[in-house]
Amino acid sequence: MTDTATAAPVRTANPRVEQLLVDRWSPRSFDESAIPDEDLAVIFEAAGLAASAYNYQPWRFLYAKRGDANWDRFLSILIPFNASWVKDASVLIYIVSDTQMGEGENAKPAHAHSFDAGAAWANMALQATALGYHAHGMVGLDFDAARTELQVPDRFRIEAAVAIGKKDVPERLPEGLREREVPSTRKPVSEVAFAGNFK
Repeated sequence: MTDTATAAPVRTANPRVEQLLVDRWSPRSFDESAIPDEDLAVIFEAAGLAASAYNYQPWRFLYAKRGDANWDRFLSILIPFNASWVKDASVLIYIVSDTQMGEGENAKPAHAHSFDAGAAWANMALQATALGYHAHGMVGLDFDAARTELQVPDRFRIEAAVAIGKKDVPERLPEGLREREVPSTRKPVSEVAFAGNFK
């Protein structure tokens, strides 16, 4: 389906799908506004309500707010392309997950750590959308630099970075990105869900 006024694809879903899920998307154009601490705390609390194996909650969220003492350092970890638009976001978050459960000799591999951190990211993005923000997750970053710069212990996996902010007009972006500043379409259920064996 296409919006005839803009020629941009319009995301649609079964009417019984929660509208918040349909409305969530990942823009790149942000308006440089600050995010209040109380809004950010709500977003992190929502992320922490995600389900996790054994309720281990392996996620950690390392963040910098635009203009604070850590902002330039956090931004420098991204690849230049991502840094070029994330600079206008309100907050930049790095999500890491604990690859082990327990401590010392009792530590065991946590098979679901990335799966669980992904659930937390989904909650984060949805809560941001509910509060009038947008969240854009990305893996375009220097993972070695992130580990060193953010002092992430070896047992933690750096999963992704997330920019959150208030969406602005596409014209803020370089010309080549403006036409991409629309919600993307999704594969039909028939291509991703199968009764029985893998197809």
